[in-house]
Amino acid sequence: MQLRRVGADALLIEVDNPLDWFAALDAERGAGRLAVVDIVPGARTVLLDGVSDPVRLAARLRDWSIDPAAVPHEPPIVVDVRFDGVDLPFVAEHAITTVDAVVGALTGTELTVAFCGFAPGFAYLRGLPWSVPRLEEPRTQVPAGSVALAAEFAGIYPTPSPGGWRIVGHSDADLFDVDKKPPALLTPGRSVRFRAA
Repeated sequence: MQLRRVGADALLIEVDNPLDWFAALDAERGAGRLAVVDIVPGARTVLLDGVSDPVRLAARLRDWSIDPAAVPHEPPIVVDVRFDGVDLPFVAEHAITTVDAVVGALTGTELTVAFCGFAPGFAYLRGLPWSVPRLEEPRTQVPAGSVALAAEFAGIYPTPSPGGWRIVGHSDADLFDVDKKPPALLTPGRSVRFRAA
C-alpha cells in the first residue's frame, strides 16, 4: 500500500484490492468512524476526499488490514442484454471461440463494478474471461445502451457518445437517473450479471 497527499484535503491510497478498501472505508464512514466527504475507487486506487486531517488519517490507515470475507455482498444486479453487437464476431475470433460461447461466457460470469467514470452512469465491470483490444479508431457515435468490451472491462454506454470499445450487444437498462438515490444503477463494488434477452 502507498499513500499520497492530493491537494490540501485528500488522500490517494494505491492498493492491489481497491474494492475491498472502498467497501471497508465506506462502512467506516457509515458507522461514523471516518469523516470524509467522498470515497472514490479507481482501477488501482481509492481516493478519500474532504479529509479534515490527512496526516493523522494516513498514519491510521498504515496500520489497517482489510478482510475481504468481512465485506458485505449484495445480490447481483441482473441486466438484460440483446447480444446483437456489431463486434461480437470479432470478440469470438479474438477469443478463439464461437459467438455462442462468448455469449455463454458473458451471461455465465458474475462481473463486479470496479469503478465509475467517463460519463454519469458508466460503470467499468471487471471479471471478463479474456482481454479485448479497443478499436484502432474510435466510433464518433455509440448508441445509448450499447454493451461493449475493452481490455479487461465491460461497460454499458448510458448515453450516446463517442467510444472505442467493442460492441457486443444492447440493453434498455436505465443506468442513470438524477432523481433516484443513488442516481447510478451500477455502483462500485456491486455484482452484475448479464442475462440474454
